[in-house]
Amino acid sequence: MSTNGSQPRFTNYVAYTDSNAPGQSRIGHLDVEKSTIQPLSFSSGAPLANLYQVIEIGEGNIKPAGEVIQISSVQLLPPISGRDILAVGKNYFEHAIEFNTSGYDSSDKVDQPTHPVIFTKRSTSIIAHGEPIFPHPGFTDTVDYEGEIGVIIGKGGFKIKEADAMNHVWGYTIINDMTARERQRDHKQFYIGKSPDTFCPMGPIAVPACDLPKTLRVQTHVNGSPRQNSTTDDLIFSIPFLVQTLSAGQTLQPGDVLATGTPAGVGFGQKPPVWLQPGDVVEVSVTGLGVLRNTISEPTATNQTIARVEKASHIPISNLDKTCGGVGLTEVNSKKLYYRQAGDASKPPIIFIHGLGGSSEFYSPLITSLGLEKTSSLHLLDLEGHGLSPTSAKSTITIESYAEDVHGLAQYAKISRATVVAHSMGCLIALTLATKYPELVSKLVLLGPPPSPVPEVVRDGSVARADTVRKSGMVAVVDAVVTAGTSAKSKSDNPVGISAVRMSLLGQDPEGYAKGCTALAGSSEALPVSQIKAQTLIVTGEEDKVSPPQVCEKYGQEIKGAKVQVLPQVGHWHIFENLKGVSNAVGSFLSM
Repeated sequence: MSTNGSQPRFTNYVAYTDSNAPGQSRIGHLDVEKSTIQPLSFSSGAPLANLYQVIEIGEGNIKPAGEVIQISSVQLLPPISGRDILAVGKNYFEHAIEFNTSGYDSSDKVDQPTHPVIFTKRSTSIIAHGEPIFPHPGFTDTVDYEGEIGVIIGKGGFKIKEADAMNHVWGYTIINDMTARERQRDHKQFYIGKSPDTFCPMGPIAVPACDLPKTLRVQTHVNGSPRQNSTTDDLIFSIPFLVQTLSAGQTLQPGDVLATGTPAGVGFGQKPPVWLQPGDVVEVSVTGLGVLRNTISEPTATNQTIARVEKASHIPISNLDKTCGGVGLTEVNSKKLYYRQAGDASKPPIIFIHGLGGSSEFYSPLITSLGLEKTSSLHLLDLEGHGLSPTSAKSTITIESYAEDVHGLAQYAKISRATVVAHSMGCLIALTLATKYPELVSKLVLLGPPPSPVPEVVRDGSVARADTVRKSGMVAVVDAVVTAGTSAKSKSDNPVGISAVRMSLLGQDPEGYAKGCTALAGSSEALPVSQIKAQTLIVTGEEDKVSPPQVCEKYGQEIKGAKVQVLPQVGHWHIFENLKGVSNAVGSFLSM
């Protein structure tokens, strides 16, 4: 960290993942001497996730965020990754000579090239400071190092003039251009020998060019023994010339990384050649950039790139950002869902199932009104895609899958028998649960159950609504849902209730809500509700268009002993519209 007047400047940009936010990359300032990291954010307070953001937003829009953390508490990442590295061969005169005479040079066979020798290193070869380098037994017996200075492009451009090139350079990092020499030789092009997994250690930091001297020195040590030592003044082709060359026919992008070449002193330059072996420690240092240190792993070690590639997915997961990548979620049926247990765990359990466009918070007023925290063990789940629960694009949601998730929750929480309280579409889930797992459900409270099967016109409307929210978001349907779903009295006399309905809907993830719509649309078969043995209470509103009183009366006739209560001047969002009426009905039923 340097200072500009009284303002601190954060220059040693380091990328890392914090154990408190798994799966999320962060950017901070590394204090090399203290081995601490100052997390950084946008001026707005939003955390910085990668160096691409740093480059785009600019230093003046970055500030410290939170407490300093120990480097030992995080997992370091390469300072920048995700793209192939642009690289230059034979760019130091003495190295060009040693390479030309080594027998491993398959390029133009001259001591000094007339044009830059350009190749790429595959992005999957990039690893961080401290990560092991896999030696690739059976693929190469000539593992070699190349300490290099990495140039990071800050301003994109096409046909950049050499005189303007440094205006396009953001800064620098350290690269170890690891190489399988016989593969580099035999394949003529350098790519195969330069791109094995883990063969591009990078880091530990990236520093803006304005915070470094014009001339940079690169040095390499193997097991503490000096091997390479040179400066950018010794480059055959200067950094501005390389930028001009690369941009002559292609557009450079912010965040592109250019490895500028390595000095003399590589393994094949030793007499006789000395190849890296398991346990060898390679350290590359550059002026102002610290030391990049990596160890050659044992041949029996795991190639960590395999797991990294397998973990990567292009299948979108909706509604994950609300929990900062899944913090606080519970695994149920191999899904990450939001679940919380409240109340007295020693008391009889109640499972709450919300409806379409709702969340487990729908029940908070009812829980408080009845004092259920003192009398019951409360289990609240956000259905997949709703509330705080994410949903994967590959996950097809149905009423049955929702019911299986609730059953999975019961198994997770070791619930053998419970009262189930459900609202709207959640009632179809509860009825499915009660018919498939009758031993689980002792009592059933249904608030506004839709008919089963769902009428064709409603199914068609649900499909259309799913299409609408996927195209235009929740704002496109909220007015229609509120208008149709609440009573005239609520609209005129209960602005808080109407606001609660709107907030519930507008807070939904569009994709999660759309999947709920299609799940409802798929409920085309009548549920065998006559099989239900649980004590059942059915509550609806006099103006409930989703669950009209006649539908509830039919349920009351089919479910033996079921009680039906109709709340006057209430629509479909019963708790928000008439909390007292719902509380009286449910409280009396639960006390039976």
